Amino acid sequence: MTDAAALPGQPRGGVLSGRATARAHCVLAPNPSAMTLDGTNTWILAEPDARSAVVIDPGPLDEGHLRHVLETAERLGKRVDLTLLTHGHPDHAEGAARFAELSRTPVRALDPALRLGEEGLAAGDVVRTGGLELRVVPTPGHTADSLCFHLPDEGSVLTGDTVLGRGTTVVAHPDGRLGDYLASLRRLRSLTVDDGVSTVLPGHGPVLEDAQGALDFYLAHRAERLAQVEAAVGQGFGTAPEVVAHVYADVDRSLWPAAELSVRAQLAYLRERGPGHV
Repeated sequence: MTDAAALPGQPRGGVLSGRATARAHCVLAPNPSAMTLDGTNTWILAEPDARSAVVIDPGPLDEGHLRHVLETAERLGKRVDLTLLTHGHPDHAEGAARFAELSRTPVRALDPALRLGEEGLAAGDVVRTGGLELRVVPTPGHTADSLCFHLPDEGSVLTGDTVLGRGTTVVAHPDGRLGDYLASLRRLRSLTVDDGVSTVLPGHGPVLEDAQGALDFYLAHRAERLAQVEAAVGQGFGTAPEVVAHVYADVDRSLWPAAELSVRAQLAYLRERGPGHV
């Protein structure tokens, strides 16, 4: 899900579908929109010489797409053994139950309602399949159940909707909370410093080859938007629709409903923390 703001000069890569890294292959779902960009990125992950693969975010309930994901894995010489979800929004997770039927795999997620099988996902978990290692990174904020997956062997992180390949992310109030989201961005940035993460494999849009630059951009953008919202409130714009009309006046009105979610999250954050706490 993309926020209305997409500022010039933000970092972006070029991969939309196909092989992104030695271990990651993207299958783009046919659900493009203003909110999903080119569509949802379904990721097939596997060690180069292994038969076993993991699929992250099967995407919408689109039979053709789900079968295409399995066929792509087979063409790559892989057998899907496990399905993981970054969060429960339908464009990422609606097809998970059907994909589990087709692939005969369990589905692991943070939200118990999305799981198929006995195992869920939690902070600090390490998922291993066919020699592949994925570390679970809790990143609430876009939604309460948002997770990222760190692939340490190649310095990449799969971010779902927490960081996009183009544009910025909606904080989906009230489930999403801005304070949580800012902490999650800082947590991801620490991976670029402490764990050598250099590449973002997002849930929408192209691969980002400068992870630290992308996260610095996101943090700066959030600070700028929050300052704009705080200034609007100071000028007497008291409701979320009023703030959106003022702050997002130059943005296509079709994106205002999404912008309003983020504005509501910002207003709640300002009420909780007071001014100047970004």
